[in-house]
Amino acid sequence: MEIWINPACSKCRSAISLLDAEGADYTIRRYLEDVPAEDEIREVLERLGLEPWDITRTQEAAAKELGLKEWPRDAGARERWIAALAAHPKLIQRPVITADDGTAVVARTEEAVRDALSRREPPSSTPL
Repeated sequence: MEIWINPACSKCRSAISLLDAEGADYTIRRYLEDVPAEDEIREVLERLGLEPWDITRTQEAAAKELGLKEWPRDAGARERWIAALAAHPKLIQRPVITADDGTAVVARTEEAVRDALSRREPPSSTPL
């Protein structure tokens, strides 16, 4: 599993603490430094079952500068939203956990982190 974080975010730190407490095997991606490409954003959106406007932090300064609140939220505008998220990764809601079963969650609550943990692959057992 992978978790996209901003280390300055308290919800990200809480999610990591819970993952550590549960002994989860995960990779940290500091998505503000290792910016996801548009294709990666599309993949995560598919895994989340959400649209780009659903994971956009519309209160961020960049969102206000771009006028995102005025952008249409429909299929015709989808690629424009994805391009904005790739160009301004701070707009991506965090943390995002990609689970082992191919799904993902926006892990802003303990329940969401536990949901991702429940989707872990069971440890492989070796035959006796």
